[in-house]
Amino acid sequence: MDSLDAVPTPATNGAGPQTQTNGAGPKPKTGIKVIIVGAGFGGLTAAIECKRQGHDPEIYESFPELKVLGDIISFGPNAGRIFHRWDNGKITRAMRPLSIDLTNYGFNIHKYDTGEVMLNQRSPPRDETAPVFNGHRGELHEVVFRYAEELGIPIHLGVRVEKYWEDENGAGIELADGTKISGDVVIGSDGVRSKARTLVLGYEDKPKSSGYAVWRAWFPNKDMIADPETKQFCENGDTFNGWIGPDVHFLFSTIKGGSDCCWVLTHRDEHDIEESWSFPGHLKDVYKVLEGWDPMCKKIVSKTPESVLVDWKLVYRDPLPTWVSGYGGLAPGHGRICLLGDAAHPFLPTSAQGATQALEDGVTIAVTLRKAGKANVRGALRAYQDIRYDRVRNVQKTGETTRDMWHKTDWEEVRRNPEKIAFPREDWIFGYDAEKYTEEVAEEVIKKAGEAP
Repeated sequence: MDSLDAVPTPATNGAGPQTQTNGAGPKPKTGIKVIIVGAGFGGLTAAIECKRQGHDPEIYESFPELKVLGDIISFGPNAGRIFHRWDNGKITRAMRPLSIDLTNYGFNIHKYDTGEVMLNQRSPPRDETAPVFNGHRGELHEVVFRYAEELGIPIHLGVRVEKYWEDENGAGIELADGTKISGDVVIGSDGVRSKARTLVLGYEDKPKSSGYAVWRAWFPNKDMIADPETKQFCENGDTFNGWIGPDVHFLFSTIKGGSDCCWVLTHRDEHDIEESWSFPGHLKDVYKVLEGWDPMCKKIVSKTPESVLVDWKLVYRDPLPTWVSGYGGLAPGHGRICLLGDAAHPFLPTSAQGATQALEDGVTIAVTLRKAGKANVRGALRAYQDIRYDRVRNVQKTGETTRDMWHKTDWEEVRRNPEKIAFPREDWIFGYDAEKYTEEVAEEVIKKAGEAP
């Protein structure tokens, strides 16, 4: 994999004071003020990458304080390649002990009813320049959040954005208290409920149920390790096991040396998501879905404190026609507001790429803004969409194809060829280098985008 030092030297957009980027030498200050709404992984990455590229990012987040919440999240090597470039690998070294280590264990895929292991999918050799991370969402998020703080990026917590605005010369936000914040570009990285989406599209695009939901939980190993039947998962390091069956799959991991346990169970669900798609879960409902399954699945679930169980309805959106205001003639706008991450393209969990693709978005937009310069923010945002759109749409589809592959498994075929149920690890996804690719194509794409109506 290419290191940052191997990336082609970027063109300079004018003279001016320099800002230090980690591992790549200084980048010229661009004078571009970037307002980012949302301090999730996508928003933080956009801010960090904008700082690396010489811009002036600032984050606004509605949550009043940083809380270590959530459960497992996955980052593929295409995300690890991004993290590795931050502070010469310091960030990836901080994330490593928080993440699952399956070097020896691999991924055991079980037949849902008998429990037999149909495939042990080995982990690929570790590449420290493009590491893979699977860990607690809140713990990994805190590492990234603290790094953004270290870089001096202003992060405003507990502020609610009520309005977005833009004109030919700038863009900004208005807060709930009436404060107006001005900049050159606004990035809406505020999730599936993004307010920026309506402005960009020109209409309200409501999420729909995907027809599936997941129960999810994260809990300490106390009861697991006390039971002779389940202690095997906790006493010898990290583990990863999946049971797949008709329209259901159950994934169970132990992490941090077996001290923490987490599981997710994906199943059919037609719940109305008009008001909410996250509810407290009930173990009795999980047990009903697992009737007729390997008893070990119910045994694992029984060790779960009901207080940590979440019933999460998976929302779905058709790919948005545009992520940039005023682009493509779909809605009025001045091309200074764009969407990033889930605000533009929500993923199903079976893709294991949702957060990673948000990171790639952040890298791409930071580079296109530098390449285009302050005088051509509109071209930069259009180029960002043009570089990302087809890739994101194709990666999105993998979430459906993996889910359907597992849920419609032909077990006789699997006995002949166990690799049929392997979790896909595709080179075109994992081998992608967002920064290197954008550096190579940005100028040409910006030129074409600038000529578009």
